[in-house]
Amino acid sequence: MPKMILAAASAFAALLSLAPASQAQDLTFTLINKTKGTLERFYTSPAGVDNWEEDVFGKDTLGPGESMKITIADGRRACKYDMRFEFTEDSDFEDMEDTQDLCAMGSYTIHQ
Repeated sequence: MPKMILAAASAFAALLSLAPASQAQDLTFTLINKTKGTLERFYTSPAGVDNWEEDVFGKDTLGPGESMKITIADGRRACKYDMRFEFTEDSDFEDMEDTQDLCAMGSYTIHQ
């Protein structure tokens, strides 16, 4: 009986050690603004999803030449994300959209 309990405990411990590997990890990258406009809002969503998630910036903005560390902690395993960049009205820039594999990127630079 003790051998059976020990074997079951070992199997359970092995399963627990695999659990973190199966969970989704946060996506982290640096967003760099190389435009002459101020980014007011930044939205993301996994590619193929029809709706944008909440504004990543919240109350922050990203001025010309500035950079910001971005973390997407949505619990998904997706790597390919649609991105939408919205500028302040006084920037006189059209909103921009792009799709990238964020898992493969350490940084993303937005250009005019």
